[in-house]
Amino acid sequence: MKSIYLDHAASTPVHPEVAQTMMAVMTGRFGNASSVHAYGREAKKIVNGARDEMASLLKCSADELIFTSGGTESDNLALFGVMEAAGFKGKHVITSSVEHHAILHTCRELERRGCEVTYLPVDQSGRVSLQDVEASIRDNTALISIMYGNNEVGTLQPIAEIGEMARSRGVIMHTDAVQALGSEAISCSSDFPVDIWSFSAHKINGPQGVGALVQRKEIPLMPRQFGGLQEKKRRAGTENMAGIAGFAKAVHLAVHGLQERRGHHLLLRNTLLTGINSEAGEDAYMINGSSDHFLPHILNISFPEVRTETMLMNLDMEGIAAASGSACTSGSLEISHVLKAMNLPENVSASAIRFSFGLGNTTQEMEYVSQKIGTILKRLRR
Repeated sequence: MKSIYLDHAASTPVHPEVAQTMMAVMTGRFGNASSVHAYGREAKKIVNGARDEMASLLKCSADELIFTSGGTESDNLALFGVMEAAGFKGKHVITSSVEHHAILHTCRELERRGCEVTYLPVDQSGRVSLQDVEASIRDNTALISIMYGNNEVGTLQPIAEIGEMARSRGVIMHTDAVQALGSEAISCSSDFPVDIWSFSAHKINGPQGVGALVQRKEIPLMPRQFGGLQEKKRRAGTENMAGIAGFAKAVHLAVHGLQERRGHHLLLRNTLLTGINSEAGEDAYMINGSSDHFLPHILNISFPEVRTETMLMNLDMEGIAAASGSACTSGSLEISHVLKAMNLPENVSASAIRFSFGLGNTTQEMEYVSQKIGTILKRLRR
């Protein structure tokens, strides 16, 4: 039986060149970058070299790049760091109802600490309205946090336009760009109206457990961890030297291979859709998300005849790993908060499957998957 991995939005396989880079560090270097002797200087050279390379690729200053343990910590550091610097009580945050839980749960905690939070609605494609953003900005608004591209349905948000609004009103703008890096051309320069960016390595064929936050120099940010002077006192803790080196290599490969990767993902997407049309018919499914503004590696499809857990189980039995994008509680799938926010019909939101493409996937696999989907639908209809 074939084994096909179509859950790259959750985590990606480590690229062989990334693994090679990390192995060279893990087997040849073990010093602490904070030590002053030769071993420490070698470690610091690796960390700073990776920082310089990533900063160049992301078009920011090396001093603006903070290494973290992943996207969740980067989101937490961005929101808590900005709002603590602003003073929690009476301050206002704007976010969207379709953010990753790393943002939504952090916002709930900010509310507990005295902040006010506006959760913007989205349309049926998953996009926020610029008019809603503008209407939500108040005199006490300190931060807007809107994700670049959605991790469940792939919808891209109008980040540049929202950022311009924020900048014109003196509001700090943060974006969770974890899913966008490697699929979209990212520029963290001050010319682009975003002040703080969150990234994660394991979404772009890098290692798990390492991420980054890019913070423009003039943006005040209070640290969340204490105990050392690392990352210019913004994030204490011994640096994950091998992980950071692997992250830099993954960003290098992602940036330099961007157009080829986008083209391949679009080909995989179109091949899968063409195959499903042929095997099951156009009436058997619907695509969730924007048809104009989307990440090419994420395709969320509902098969209204079949509930999500049933389709996932049948796909898994055929060796195909996909996802619901939903939380699993007590063995049953809850309908995704993203699909709920999009106000989709119940039979659509309760039958959604997320296919996400990446390293190693082929058009032949997409043809095989579409055939299996057709077979599963026919079997379940009987």
